Amino acid sequence: MLFRQYTDPKLAQYAYLVGCQKTGEALIIDPLRDIDQYLAAAAREGLTITAVAETHIHADFLSGAREFADRHGVHLYLSAEGDEAGWPSAWAQGGDYDVTFLRDGDTFAVGNIDVTAVHTPGHTPEHLSYVVVDRGSGAITPIGVATGDFVFVGDLGRPDLLEQAAGMHGVQEDAARTLFHSLPTFRALPDYVQVWPAHGAGSACGKALGAVPTTTVGYEKLYNASLAAADGGEDAFVEAILDGQPEPQMYFARMKRDNRDGVPLLGALPTPQALTARGLAEAAEDAKTLIVDTRLDRSAFMATHVPGALYAPMNKSFSAVVGSLMTDETTPIVLLTEAADVETAVRDLVRIGYDNVVGYATPDTLERYVEDGGPTASIPEITFEDVARRKDESGVVVVDVRYASEAASGHVPGAVNASYTRLPAYLAERIPEGKTLLVHCASGARAAAASAFLVREGYDVRYVNGAFGAYAEAHAVETGTAVSAAA
Repeated sequence: MLFRQYTDPKLAQYAYLVGCQKTGEALIIDPLRDIDQYLAAAAREGLTITAVAETHIHADFLSGAREFADRHGVHLYLSAEGDEAGWPSAWAQGGDYDVTFLRDGDTFAVGNIDVTAVHTPGHTPEHLSYVVVDRGSGAITPIGVATGDFVFVGDLGRPDLLEQAAGMHGVQEDAARTLFHSLPTFRALPDYVQVWPAHGAGSACGKALGAVPTTTVGYEKLYNASLAAADGGEDAFVEAILDGQPEPQMYFARMKRDNRDGVPLLGALPTPQALTARGLAEAAEDAKTLIVDTRLDRSAFMATHVPGALYAPMNKSFSAVVGSLMTDETTPIVLLTEAADVETAVRDLVRIGYDNVVGYATPDTLERYVEDGGPTASIPEITFEDVARRKDESGVVVVDVRYASEAASGHVPGAVNASYTRLPAYLAERIPEGKTLLVHCASGARAAAASAFLVREGYDVRYVNGAFGAYAEAHAVETGTAVSAAA
């Protein structure tokens, strides 16, 4: 058996290739939408991907299952569980796809590799895990289990996403109790079995995922904090698993809908046009086009940028920033980025459904645009000492864009808390109009993106570039729930 793990560091997502070297067949589990990467990887290993399995309907990326089935006739293995809860893979039902819908205990084979589906609901109603036996090597017991968003390294998949991200009210407690009753399924596996999760550190599908890419059942039985919370009983587990979960990104609801109803087919990657300084000026004048500025130097962005630009640095936060602050996925996008980063940025965007990438300009092009007299904008940059000095001024409001759980552990007295991941949804109820906003986070990174978004929405913003920890050491802070509605 050949086994490979593929990692998207921005989504903190793992897909798995499980191949039978004797027959040349391979299974891909939880692929992203740009499937050319897996086809090429399998070919390098002398394998052909003949099957796709999904653990569940994902909330944080678009699945490549439909792309594989439609373009390459690959056999699909999808969950038949969850129909009654409203979460079937509706797109694959009643069509011409070569698909097997699985229930708990169903098995299938890819070459000499046996796979058993295990219903493990809680994160989602339809969630399956896949237990793998390498029969080709003579094994009769499992080598590993693809746990999807059921069990991570050090954590469990959060059960509140359907309520927090998909707008289904009053379901998170029941989901947490369902997750509790799924845990014995995991505990019953032998300790030596490898655990292949769908996410690692940085994912918003849990609150404390480990950075180690794989683990074992036995190790998680010893050290998984969320699993250990179940030792205190069902009620204690429900309270613990729901406490402190981060606010999910705005785009999660769209991912749930599209992965259930049908991900738009991608085909080839978009190929944005390289713009000249004049082309950038034309894009800047077009109110329908969004400039996404990916420069890593956030102070350089604050000093000079194209008016109305969204700031999304080309680092691990890129997908989260765009997915949180750009709510219309059909908007034409012009990237401000290095030419060498264009393909990476395009892949990042199509994985979360932003396909309309029409052009790009480099930082050198921006310089020529400025030299040619193109309109520019700036956002005043201040320090936390300025916050301490100005926070009580009339007409000034401190806006803390960290997660609510972070703000609860210590925040500037009187600050409004509005996580940047939900900022478009919080505008009306939390962000006051006609005020000067001092926008901060823990380091300045998230506040930079939030500041650009708020300025684009017409607010008067001062961007706080600094470490909140240093402020907290020198000044009084409040704990508990921060202000969630602006006066």
